[in-house]
Amino acid sequence: MPEGPEIRLAADRVAKVLVGNEITDAYFAPPRLRRFARKLRGSVVTSIDTRGKAMLTRFDSGLTLYSHNQLYGVWYTATRENPPETGRSLRVALHTRSHSALLYSASDIEMLSDRQIEEHPFLNRIGPDILDDLISASDVAKRLNDALFSGRSVGSLYLDQSFMAGVGNYLRSEILFTARVHPTNKPAALDRAARNRLARATLNVSRRSYKTHGVTVSRALAKALRGQGLPFQQHRFWVFRREGLPCHICGTPIEKITLSSRGLYYCPTCQVRCGPV
Repeated sequence: MPEGPEIRLAADRVAKVLVGNEITDAYFAPPRLRRFARKLRGSVVTSIDTRGKAMLTRFDSGLTLYSHNQLYGVWYTATRENPPETGRSLRVALHTRSHSALLYSASDIEMLSDRQIEEHPFLNRIGPDILDDLISASDVAKRLNDALFSGRSVGSLYLDQSFMAGVGNYLRSEILFTARVHPTNKPAALDRAARNRLARATLNVSRRSYKTHGVTVSRALAKALRGQGLPFQQHRFWVFRREGLPCHICGTPIEKITLSSRGLYYCPTCQVRCGPV
């Protein structure tokens, strides 16, 4: 599933062709949404923002297109004359005079009023967005100390969108490794220094992934690994999907466990278990 950085990057691409432009035509595959195609014609896209893994495309008519890519959804942008060649199922198409933004294979799609956005069950329950510039490490540390979250293992907590919105499976592994926190530790068992490391890593790793289009290792390490001829998928991560390979820091083989029904990768030397599990 795409995570917060990937959804924000998709929003950036869509915004480039839609924001400030008039919608000349629209298409919705779900029958319940087809009536909105006519309503959107002539409206102007005012902004596109993200809340965790959800994208909100806002129109000057007061309507907002809510979309959640879930596992298979993907946004494409193209010129009107050159639509993408894909076998995916088209779910939404928004056309300007020159360009198109096209959503394929997604099923969680809604058209909402401002009031409906405020009452939306998913948007209402998620926590702060990991890419929100207004969120600081101290804000994350406070949430780690909150009784709602402090008694749960961080490996489970970091997949809970009510804690921090936008973290998914690869970010979970990469954040915990960067913070040197074992995935079975609970925030309540960590000392202040460890909690602060974890809070900083939560934002730093997520923002680095957004800025680098998916690379979570340091710039120096990424450059060195590229110099060894490693392709993108093999030089982008500290631990994720590197089971059995040596840790980039200490050389210990990376291990994999299952937490919250998902594979989680960690270094048993760099990430030390502490306190009661």
